[in-house]
Amino acid sequence: MEQKLNNIVLVPTDFSEICQNAINHGAEIAVFLGFKLSILHVINSEAKAQMKKDNLTNADIEKKLQELTKDAEDNFNIQADYILKEGSIFDIIHNVAGEIGANIMVMGTHGKKGLQYVFGSHALKIITKSPVPTVVVQKRGFDDGYNKIVFPINEFTEARQQVQWALFMANSFKAKIYIFRQPSKNSDIVNKLEVVSKQIENIFNEKNVDFEMTMAEKPGQFAKQLISFAAGIHADMVMIMTDADIFSPDFPAGQWDETMMFNEAQIPVMCINPVETGKVFYDKLGMGY
Repeated sequence: MEQKLNNIVLVPTDFSEICQNAINHGAEIAVFLGFKLSILHVINSEAKAQMKKDNLTNADIEKKLQELTKDAEDNFNIQADYILKEGSIFDIIHNVAGEIGANIMVMGTHGKKGLQYVFGSHALKIITKSPVPTVVVQKRGFDDGYNKIVFPINEFTEARQQVQWALFMANSFKAKIYIFRQPSKNSDIVNKLEVVSKQIENIFNEKNVDFEMTMAEKPGQFAKQLISFAAGIHADMVMIMTDADIFSPDFPAGQWDETMMFNEAQIPVMCINPVETGKVFYDKLGMGY
């Protein structure tokens, strides 16, 4: 059964400056897409301890959320609401995303260390287990939107969902897609990449997407080359699938995700987690499945 989506951008917050930037990104996305913004705060055991130390009540937290919501509505002319929950961050964020029918989530981070500090020692799974795509942002602002999106092609076993979102973002933001392809010395991998690349090119041409393709200079260190390329063209976003198993063994499990999400160039990263999709989805993409 497919999850019903209600045109909502969900933004978890801990009231930090970085999370405020995430709210701003989420609000701007809502403006472009005509979506509603939902701001979520979770009171877990750590938050309760801090609240007690600061002599704060749930009512104080709710007041903060009301202020954030009003500011978003006033500053961006969008519809916004807030959600206050108690419990485990890992369970609640995922559950809320599903319950409200969020289409996309935005999360703010100072980088890996900062994210771990804000959300706990297993914070990476908030992103990699999200039921909806998550845009990870650091200090970089939204500026003029996501006009240049880098789309890496690696040793994919499943690229269809990434293509779907590339089409959606290209259409929504009038963006140009910069395909960045991994080279390889393995002939079987080269052949596989050729097939995948051609399929993606055909779809983009059919859908009138503005794109260009660039080959990485050498095999190995693909993430480093990708970030260097993205920074060089002043990319506004990098779009990745967050299952490390679908990428080359250059990175142990999880390292690819972390390298991209918490990149030093502070480029926002859209993280798309593999989910089950039906034949109708593939037919829409024209991939013949």
